[in-house]
Amino acid sequence: MEELKHECGVAMIRLLKPLDHYQRKYGTARYGLNKLYLMMEKQHNRGQEGAGIACVNLDAPAGSEYMFRERAEGKDAITEIFKRIDNTFTGQLLMGHLRYSTTGRHGLQYVHPFLRRNNWRAKNLCLCGNFNMTNIDEVFRFLTSQGQSPRYYGDAYITLELMGHRLDREVERLYAEARQQGLEGTAITDHIDNHLSVTNILQTTMPHFDGGYVMCGLTGSGEMFAVRDPWGIRPAFYYRDDEVVVIASERPVIQTCFNLAAEQILELQPGQALIVRKCGESNLKQIIEPKTYAACSFERIYFSRGSDRDIYQERKRLGEQLTPAIMRAIDGDEANTGQSVRTTVFSYIPNTAEVAFYGMTDGIRKSLPYGGRLEETDVRIEKVVWKDIKLRTFIAEGAERNDLAAHVYDITYGSLRPYEDNLVIIDDSIVRGTTLRESIFKILDRLHPKKIVMVSSSPQIRYPDYYGIDMSHLEELCAFRAAIALIKERGMDQLIAETYRKCKTEPLAANHVRAIYAPFTVDEVNRKIVEMLRPEGMEAPIELVFQSIEGLHKACPHHKGDWYFTGHYPTPGGIRLCNEAFVNYVESKSNILCVE
Repeated sequence: MEELKHECGVAMIRLLKPLDHYQRKYGTARYGLNKLYLMMEKQHNRGQEGAGIACVNLDAPAGSEYMFRERAEGKDAITEIFKRIDNTFTGQLLMGHLRYSTTGRHGLQYVHPFLRRNNWRAKNLCLCGNFNMTNIDEVFRFLTSQGQSPRYYGDAYITLELMGHRLDREVERLYAEARQQGLEGTAITDHIDNHLSVTNILQTTMPHFDGGYVMCGLTGSGEMFAVRDPWGIRPAFYYRDDEVVVIASERPVIQTCFNLAAEQILELQPGQALIVRKCGESNLKQIIEPKTYAACSFERIYFSRGSDRDIYQERKRLGEQLTPAIMRAIDGDEANTGQSVRTTVFSYIPNTAEVAFYGMTDGIRKSLPYGGRLEETDVRIEKVVWKDIKLRTFIAEGAERNDLAAHVYDITYGSLRPYEDNLVIIDDSIVRGTTLRESIFKILDRLHPKKIVMVSSSPQIRYPDYYGIDMSHLEELCAFRAAIALIKERGMDQLIAETYRKCKTEPLAANHVRAIYAPFTVDEVNRKIVEMLRPEGMEAPIELVFQSIEGLHKACPHHKGDWYFTGHYPTPGGIRLCNEAFVNYVESKSNILCVE
């Protein structure tokens, strides 16, 4: 319902056979490009602000282009790019990227891949990634202290410059080594191209960064790599055979595009890199020692494709585990006999919550008496909410614009019996609450439900994310606004003052913002959220039901990253930025606290 933007999606292919092999076997010289196109389209969910591709041709002679790149902006960027390229855009190493911005920077210059040019093949570097670095200020200072002057201030460009600097040093090391061996002319170049160590480059680059990332790169001499952060925050999967090496952000993408079973595809482990040499040999290298495993749980709840075998089951469990809380909400004080299910309609907000909805309704059926069935009728399921085309709200201003925006969603009239039926409606997450207040609750009230139970298959989102999701401001989160409102109501302003002081003076000691929620139960915060989001004049009562933290980990046992729910950031940079966000919030609100 409240669309979250995510950064980003990657796809890489290394063709291991001569290019004419694919022409003979598959009937097209564009085999690699066609597969790259499919992999990118299958990951379109991960980025619709822009896209880019890159290619290295190992067979190109001197004096001709051997490293290509194309980029475009907008949701149709993939189609535009692949229409634009011609038969000269060919090679054995292929890279694709889909972008969502979480930093507010827009424009073609910020679309991946990023390219660093040089007349030496081995010094050319093309880089893309699914990442957000929390300590880019420190890395920038490190670069400038060495005399460098990056042209742009952004984590992608600074990463490119730092890695490019280490690539230069690696080439210079091999140049000196070649001269010591008595090599001259092109023999030196061949020595460099054939002995370049990507492991050396990554081991002297990646330890500088704090954040969640999957970093992918190509060199002009034919090296390819993908490296994952040591906490395992961002996902990466790969497949290898005698024809290809493939890397993508999601497993079913590789499955579908190469007709594989899930077991044939492996996950890149935390701190690990998959490196493909110029000769085609591929190896796994441990670049950084693994840290506490903190794979992003939002990938399972929302971002990754629900067609993944494991994610599908996890999302169903997320919905099913909410059954007891939902039954309490619709039964009220009555014994849980299942009678209230007769007068309840179950639905979901399209479309990412659909799988959790199946799990929820399965759980409701299992909880009923009579062997999991009602005596007279089954669980009532209706498609209550529809999302219309995006209305052109730019044609209006002020109140008119708000009125148009409120009609992005529509309802199925007659789907409920007015004033008799409860409505239980599930979404995968409730972040800001704006869409609920401005649109959803208003239109649902037109159906005159006896009660609305709004369900979230994820827990309350209480803290910003700094590893690739566009929720970096505390005041945007409805749970945070509710907690602050409770503090003000109960005269607990000193808690805000003390939290501010600690965030200001001890930004790395701990996540001090967790203290803001400590005095309140989940139900207290829920009730305040309802009070804040309830539109004026609405008739139907509302109750919120959120997933529990325990339920989240039970449903997704292998993805423990839950910092947006618990405040337990896996990296020092995340802790620091959360504390800084609270400081910024307090200092921007003159009525919150008198700050000197």
